[in-house]
Amino acid sequence: MIDPWTPTDGAATARAQFAEVFGGQPDGVWSAPGRVNLIGEHTDYNGGLCLPVALPHRTFVALRTRDDGGLGLVSGRESGVWSSELTAVGPGTVEGWPAYPAGVAWALTQAGIPVPGFDAAVASCVPYGAGLSSSAALESAFAVAIADRMGAAWTGPDPSSDEGRAFLAQACVRAENEVAGAPTGGMDQAASLRCAAGNALLLDCRDGSTRQVPFDLAAAGLDLLVIDTRAEHALVDGQYAQRRATCEAAAVTLGVPTLREIDPAGLPDALAALGDDVSRRRVRHVVSEIARVTEFVALLDVGRIRDVGPLMDASHESLRVDYEVTCAELDVAVATARAAGALGARMTGGGFGGSAIALIEAGTARPVADAVSAAFADAGFTAPEFLIATPSGPAHRDA
Repeated sequence: MIDPWTPTDGAATARAQFAEVFGGQPDGVWSAPGRVNLIGEHTDYNGGLCLPVALPHRTFVALRTRDDGGLGLVSGRESGVWSSELTAVGPGTVEGWPAYPAGVAWALTQAGIPVPGFDAAVASCVPYGAGLSSSAALESAFAVAIADRMGAAWTGPDPSSDEGRAFLAQACVRAENEVAGAPTGGMDQAASLRCAAGNALLLDCRDGSTRQVPFDLAAAGLDLLVIDTRAEHALVDGQYAQRRATCEAAAVTLGVPTLREIDPAGLPDALAALGDDVSRRRVRHVVSEIARVTEFVALLDVGRIRDVGPLMDASHESLRVDYEVTCAELDVAVATARAAGALGARMTGGGFGGSAIALIEAGTARPVADAVSAAFADAGFTAPEFLIATPSGPAHRDA
């Protein structure tokens, strides 16, 4: 199992790296979590509903501001030191991982915030490339670090308020979309910045509103097992963008701002109005997935967490057949987890690799993981990795 770092260890790791590369001490250390989405996949950019929880696994950023407008970045996962000027950052100007933190600084500047230059060191235990929003954790940690460090010079909404967190999340989305070039929706950043420990976050992507939904796994005698398939996962290879473009074109054809406006009862008529089968399948997934989120939350609201498994199963099947974003590794992981006793299982995240989640009886993580590992070995896949997702808190200052 991949265990999360303690806040003390994470902060110490980032501090040590900062001192080694930049000398002296940072102004502070801030961190932000990765996430898993319980249900509501590929609904965010369609104005829909989704239900993520924050992971206990976090990205830590040791940061010190500078008054010359320069930027210096180093990561424990990458080689070398990246340096530039804040005024040189913009769409198409930064490649690789620095696009995410530099993009946040750019987006905040675009929003009228007088962002200073900074040096920063990054240390993370969020699995990379696993579909667990390592990029959103990186962006969100920098967003809270910049806002907190600016103090009285900060001109945006109070970053400790939900309005301020929504403002920061929007800047992170701009960074990912426009500077890093990944056309994702806003779920990941909202989860990293706005989740609460012990809860799932019901996010309405049409208006940005949220509600904390109790998700007490321990009280129900359950665990949420995350299966990192280690199948290659990328959101900038065109497949994600293609799905989004198809949905947006379908919305135009149907005369609605987003697919959220399509009532499930009117879905047959909407599908009949579309001219090709691919568009029909994509729309069917989005509309049915939004309905599944509503059903999932209704069950949680009345304490029926053990009854959500069939909705997870149906979500995965829709993603496999209609949205076509699963892969052999994800399908094997889900099927094997169910056969090993999971109440429900599904892929989580953008797909095309990445991770699956399984709702399992508490204490059964090891036998379920062993079953999945054996199935992967039989299929000739790379050995998977596992972690337990405990609903955790949002981005904050650690030291």
